[in-house]
Amino acid sequence: MNTLPKGAYRNPWIWIASGLGSGLSPKAPGTFGSLAALIPYFWLRQHPVWLAIAMPIVFLIGMLAARKIRDVIPREDPGLLVLDEWVGQWLTLAPAVWLWPMLGLSAWPLWCEMLVGFVLFRTFDILKPWPVSWADRELSGGFGAMFDDALAGVYAAASLTTVALLAQRWL
Repeated sequence: MNTLPKGAYRNPWIWIASGLGSGLSPKAPGTFGSLAALIPYFWLRQHPVWLAIAMPIVFLIGMLAARKIRDVIPREDPGLLVLDEWVGQWLTLAPAVWLWPMLGLSAWPLWCEMLVGFVLFRTFDILKPWPVSWADRELSGGFGAMFDDALAGVYAAASLTTVALLAQRWL
């Protein structure tokens, strides 16, 4: 649960770290943050260069935001910090923008791509297979808060592309 000290909502870094408020949900802030990441992705998907620019910029902003909110929330990776989910979700879906057209997989409906990508990313983010679990446990600070979800996004991206290849072959 994201119970913030009085006045914390006036801190702009809280709003940035929480993905414009999507991480302020009292239940499942990571899930709501991942869902919120799909809104800008819908536009970014149409502009692949901007997606490529947005991912590292949001990663860096997330690192900075994690450090800035430490004064308000003295935890290493508080639940409201969901910019890591945004980057992980975008990494999951990025192959659909760049790789899938080269593989002839662009026939998937957008809603299907986003739904399967969302489920896969949340699965890897929650289960944290190695090295995601290692990064979550061993890396600290803003980099650690962001990097484990980026790794989960890489796992989910590989899985999503595998599912798309199998679906095209057998469906």
